[in-house]
Amino acid sequence: MNEIKENVKNVYKAINDKKAIDIKVIDISNVSIVADYFIIASASNPNQLEALEDAADKVMYEKNILPKQIEGGKNSPWILMDYGDIIVHLFTEEGRDFYDLERIWRDGVEVNIEEL
Repeated sequence: MNEIKENVKNVYKAINDKKAIDIKVIDISNVSIVADYFIIASASNPNQLEALEDAADKVMYEKNILPKQIEGGKNSPWILMDYGDIIVHLFTEEGRDFYDLERIWRDGVEVNIEEL
């Protein structure tokens, strides 16, 4: 299996295990050179948002993949974790509604994680 797809699945599982809300995986490889996949999820509160960040970071660290950049964090409605081919966007529910990445990247293809 493709290593990138395997990493997407691992991040998905890690944040799903921490009860992320409405996880979406969007394949943007045909519409952008920024990355191949966006993983977008929401948290119900700031503590859960941090837990999701920690879970995603841990699973990538275990594969010896370090983020190129992390933005957001404490008191922010959005955490962006850039792993090159995979960008993880974690939001508060209000932040996700405000930024509406699914609309902005609607030219990408939403991926069913079971079919990846």
